[in-house]
Amino acid sequence: MESNNQPAGEVPYPLQFSIEYPDRDLNRLTTGFRLIVAIPILIVAGTLGHEGANYGHGATTIAAGTAGVLFLGPLLMIVFRQKYPRWWYDWNLELLRFTNRIGAYLALMDDRYPSTDERQAVALEFPYPDAKQGLNRWLPLVKWLLAVPHYILLVFLSIAAVVAVIIAWFAILFTGRYPRGLFDFVLGVLRWGNRVNAYAFVLVTDQYPPFRLSP
Repeated sequence: MESNNQPAGEVPYPLQFSIEYPDRDLNRLTTGFRLIVAIPILIVAGTLGHEGANYGHGATTIAAGTAGVLFLGPLLMIVFRQKYPRWWYDWNLELLRFTNRIGAYLALMDDRYPSTDERQAVALEFPYPDAKQGLNRWLPLVKWLLAVPHYILLVFLSIAAVVAVIIAWFAILFTGRYPRGLFDFVLGVLRWGNRVNAYAFVLVTDQYPPFRLSP
């Protein structure tokens, strides 16, 4: 499991995200045909709705996007009632865990087929927010706008991540292993996208996402 130790001077972000590095030979056959093999689970994910806004590119889109995330409802509840219904929080958390498992599978970071409920190699956590004491009731109206610098950077980072995944695809086919440096970079991009999601769309924190790939 990737270490979550914080580098000196860095404050932990409320959303914690990691993917267990597969220190073993990966399945070369399913790796070679990953996009085809993933079609059934992508269809399942596609039935969950498309409320929200997607960003990202290629293999990182499903993990970093917000397809199916409840956004408008929590926004209105925070603004007018200063409440975040618990079942909406639970839905968003489990949905993001599910889509991140698919993202990790598409990015070749795990060769186990994505489960709809088991955690597998992906760990994603963020705390249930105290909407009355812990969230600014008006900030959700502009969070999506404040996050624009992140969207711009994520476009370029996601393109680089797709290139890294393509290189890793060849590496796995020839060696059976995912190069650790490429794995950590793709993981960092996914982590960055999830932080922006938590801030701008899932609305569980008012802490602005850091500009870093590390935990």
